[in-house]
Amino acid sequence: MSFALHRQATPTSSSDQHDNLLAVATALAHRLASTAVERDRVGGHAQQEREWIRDSGLLTLSIPREFGGQGADWPVVFQVIRVLAKADSALAHVFAFHHLQLAGIQLYGNAQQQRSLLTATVEQRLFWGNALNPLDQRTTAKKTEDGYLLNGIKSFSSGSVGADWLTISAWDIATESALIAVIPSKQKGIAIQADWDAFGQKQTDSGNVHFDDVLLPTELILQPAGQSPTPQATLRSQVAQLIMANLYLGIGLGAFDSARQYTQEQSRAWFAAAVDKATEDPFIQHRYGELWLLLRPAVVLADQAALALEQAFRQGPLVTAETRGALAISVAEAKCLAHRAGIEVSSQMFELTGARSTSARYGYDRYWRNVRVHTLHDPIDYKLRDLGRFVLNGSFPEPTAYS
Repeated sequence: MSFALHRQATPTSSSDQHDNLLAVATALAHRLASTAVERDRVGGHAQQEREWIRDSGLLTLSIPREFGGQGADWPVVFQVIRVLAKADSALAHVFAFHHLQLAGIQLYGNAQQQRSLLTATVEQRLFWGNALNPLDQRTTAKKTEDGYLLNGIKSFSSGSVGADWLTISAWDIATESALIAVIPSKQKGIAIQADWDAFGQKQTDSGNVHFDDVLLPTELILQPAGQSPTPQATLRSQVAQLIMANLYLGIGLGAFDSARQYTQEQSRAWFAAAVDKATEDPFIQHRYGELWLLLRPAVVLADQAALALEQAFRQGPLVTAETRGALAISVAEAKCLAHRAGIEVSSQMFELTGARSTSARYGYDRYWRNVRVHTLHDPIDYKLRDLGRFVLNGSFPEPTAYS
């Protein structure tokens, strides 16, 4: 038995489409799970498994039907991410960040850019990564006659290794502001360094990207330097934050299911419990109930936030700052609970499964390592501060790349 998904969080996708997409995602998750423990040990680039993702057809999941995509709504996209993260959170991260780049094209790009880039993604089966880290301003953009010349380095470039195209940001020297653009990853002067060495999320391909006199043509600039982002454009950070919430939830759900299966099939009752099976121990039952109550509300809030994002996203340029602010609160709520659930469940599971479950052959430690690394993306304390400000003063979070 696995944690139930919430079907009410699919307002525009048909029931049949929803079921079919989740069936495809579940089959892919099973395939990824078959190699997940061993790949977690060795790290590196999961080239074969990324091809499995490409072959699944799920790379076109969030692309509108008018461009040849499947046109799934955001609640379905996030459910697919969660399904994959239960099995392999690193490759779920790569998959999710592919769709984050596609969201950016829809939010920043003009009509011609959207049609060209999204149609090409479908027709050429493109895999997207990024070199956009907004806090890393080491990549500079110098104006030329035909666009810009890029030089520098970008860190934390998730999905960059093996990507066909990248979303990038660069610091415009003249205006002292950032631009956002897209670029083919194999363009002359781009070198992608596969040097990600964290103790978790080992296969997210989050290395450094180097730019050495790389020509960026004007037509590939999605958001010019010096341009203030519209409320619509600032929805990208909410897509990103809700992606993370669902990755954390997927890890927590995967840890919960693994622990429960172990307890049901292999755990021995503690002698002082005076019961025949571990599942009959009242303390074990109590602790599983506690973990369930960490996961259950986190899933509900994540699904509610996905509905709010869907509604805001479909408003396009008509989305207001107030709508965007209310969405940011919903996403912050979901992310904070998912953060706590992922950390606690992946840690406490060992107190319920016992010493034998720490054997390397199970690889259960990967749940904690993965969620611990990923939850450091941006400080949870600032999310809690934003929620406190809203509760006390009614103020919405200031739109940034993280809020």
